[in-house]
Amino acid sequence: MPEENQSVKIVVRNRRAFHEYFFEDRFEAGLALRGSEVKSLRDGRVNLGDSYVLEEEGELFLVGCNISHYPFANLGNHDPMRNRKLLLHRTEIRKISRKLIEKGYTAIPLSIYFKDGKAKVEIGLAHGKKQVDKREDIRKRDADREAQRAWRNRGK
Repeated sequence: MPEENQSVKIVVRNRRAFHEYFFEDRFEAGLALRGSEVKSLRDGRVNLGDSYVLEEEGELFLVGCNISHYPFANLGNHDPMRNRKLLLHRTEIRKISRKLIEKGYTAIPLSIYFKDGKAKVEIGLAHGKKQVDKREDIRKRDADREAQRAWRNRGK
């Protein structure tokens, strides 16, 4: 989702999410953060491992995202596991909320990055893969890897 023509610095990607879910739609949202959280993000001290998006009273929140304490902030440090409000247009919030109500859908953060100096999170609307689908992906990846290896070694 981050576009090439703008200054984008990717902080973290949720690579496990692509193994666990099929993604149908993606959104870019701003994050409401405190100062020490922004500094920790710039240092790359964040973990998206078990995070997800939750809808409460018409607003969306990022839950389970661990942004570590900033070591140089003293009394003004933040709670690392607090819920962070996502900044989206009302139509996007409604669209995501409708999908979250449907059975089997969830909203997962895919990456956190800085775009023109502002912290953004890429959210994907997804439904979970079954074990068979995961095995099929692994089989396809292995076949592609073997084909690449054969192509590289063809002249030797």
